[in-house]
Amino acid sequence: MDHRKDTAPDGLGHPPPERQPLFPLGHTVATPGALDACEEANVSPSSLLARHHGGDWGEIPPEDARENARSLKYGFRVLSSYPVGDATCWVLTESDRSLTTILLPEEY
Repeated sequence: MDHRKDTAPDGLGHPPPERQPLFPLGHTVATPGALDACEEANVSPSSLLARHHGGDWGEIPPEDARENARSLKYGFRVLSSYPVGDATCWVLTESDRSLTTILLPEEY
């Protein structure tokens, strides 16, 4: 049985609910550090992209969630933050929606 957090958030092995995409991701890339963290934690980078794309911003403060809502309305940069094992991965979509990057905060 697969117990990865990104595919079994309820602890019962059920996949997360599908969310409608809220904005274009553009070209998607990931840094080596983020890819290493995902591999070590057995988390699929595509699951982070799917959460971000659907508006699940992960573990960000309420003010950042409000900023993401403004960003969707006015075309600013969108940021999500997810715990990945012992690391944190950010997913960042640029304001022009041409690029989405998965990276570690220290790689910013």
